[in-house]
Amino acid sequence: MLGFKSIKAALLISMLGFVGLTATTQASAACNLVSTKDSTPLAVKAVDTDTPEAKSFLETCINPYTKAYAANPELIKAGGKKLFGYNGCSGCHGGKLEGVMAPALNKQGGQGAYDTKWVYAKNSTDKGMFETISGGTPGISGGLMPVWHVHQPDHVGDGLSTDEILKIIAYIRTEYKGDGDKDWLK
Repeated sequence: MLGFKSIKAALLISMLGFVGLTATTQASAACNLVSTKDSTPLAVKAVDTDTPEAKSFLETCINPYTKAYAANPELIKAGGKKLFGYNGCSGCHGGKLEGVMAPALNKQGGQGAYDTKWVYAKNSTDKGMFETISGGTPGISGGLMPVWHVHQPDHVGDGLSTDEILKIIAYIRTEYKGDGDKDWLK
């Protein structure tokens, strides 16, 4: 028969194992990307050509460029801002993120109902915005966002890599003028 100390030790080991398993599951679950269109899994995986920053994001869902751009605005010009313009984002969202045919991304206000708030609440996080850009949207705001990620079927043109999307998101974050919480910096 096991003694009280043996039972107590076995119970403690079992509990620690369960806590460790739960923490591991939660950590990996934290970066399960889902489609903004229909909440199905968004199959974006790291590939050999991805940058270390892109691979880090796909593991953690934390955009390493967001804080880097906030700390050093010079990075914005060569990174996200240029990509935003080159890939036609400004055609719909405006050259200064003020919104044209699509909602404003600076959230400073404008003509549309979504120019002061995110169309999809999840866009207040970098993970959510990555999902929206990568897999497109169903068009709640009146127009739909096409699929942009190069690894998604039916992407626009040549598509965008994980790294390019992350730089564009970081640029958008640096231009935010809204009065809501900056969840992406937490």
